[in-house]
Amino acid sequence: MIQSRVSSSRARVGRTAAIALLAAAGLALAATSAFAAPENYTVDPAHSAVGFSIRHLFSRVPGRFTKFEGKMVVDRDDFTKSSVQVTIDAASIDTNEPARDKHLRSDAFFDVAKQPKLTFASTRVKQVATNKLQIEGSLTIRGTTKPVVLDVDVLGFGPAYGGGFRGGFEAHTKINRQDFGVAWNDVVEGGGAVLGDEVEITLNVEAVKEQPKTAATPAPKKGL
Repeated sequence: MIQSRVSSSRARVGRTAAIALLAAAGLALAATSAFAAPENYTVDPAHSAVGFSIRHLFSRVPGRFTKFEGKMVVDRDDFTKSSVQVTIDAASIDTNEPARDKHLRSDAFFDVAKQPKLTFASTRVKQVATNKLQIEGSLTIRGTTKPVVLDVDVLGFGPAYGGGFRGGFEAHTKINRQDFGVAWNDVVEGGGAVLGDEVEITLNVEAVKEQPKTAATPAPKKGL
C-alpha cells in the first residue's frame, strides 16, 4: 500500500514536471518567434550616403548621389530572409564640379532626361560570417539591368538618439560601366583613356525601424 502511494506521488510529480517543461518551452518558442519576426526599415537619407569613384587619368575621382530612398525587410535572427530595395535620383549626381555633373547627366552618360532613376533590388542574401553578408541583386542603370553582388558589413542595431530604433550597414561593390551602356570616353595625347571602366561603389546606410500602425481612434460624435 505504502509503495503504491509513493509510486502514485512520483507519477504526479513527473506529470507536473513535464507540464512545466512544456510550458517553459512554449514561452521560449514564443519569445524566439517574436524576436525573429521580420522588421521593416526605411533608409534615412540624412544619415546615409551613396558614393562612387572612377579612375580619371592617373587618379580616382569620387562622386555621390544626394537623393535616394530605400526600404528594407530585416530578419535579425536569420539575415538570409532579409531583402532591400533602393531607388536613386540620377540627376542628383554630384562630383563637386558643375560642368562635369552636367556632362554626366547628359545622354553621354546617365541620360537622366530619359532614364531618371537608378534602382537596386535584392534577389538573395547570404551570410558569410558574423555580421558579414553578400547581397545578390539586380542593378539598373540607364535602363539596363545586370546582376551585382554587394559585400555588406552589419554595423549594429539599437535605440536611436531621440527615440525609435535603427540599424547600420556598409556595402561595397564594383561594376563595369560599359555593361550598363555608360560608354563615353576619350583619349589623351600619346595614348591612354581619360576614364577607366571600373566603378567602385560604397553605400553607408542608416535605416529606421518602422513602427506598427495603430488603429485610428474614432472621432467623438458631435451632439445635435
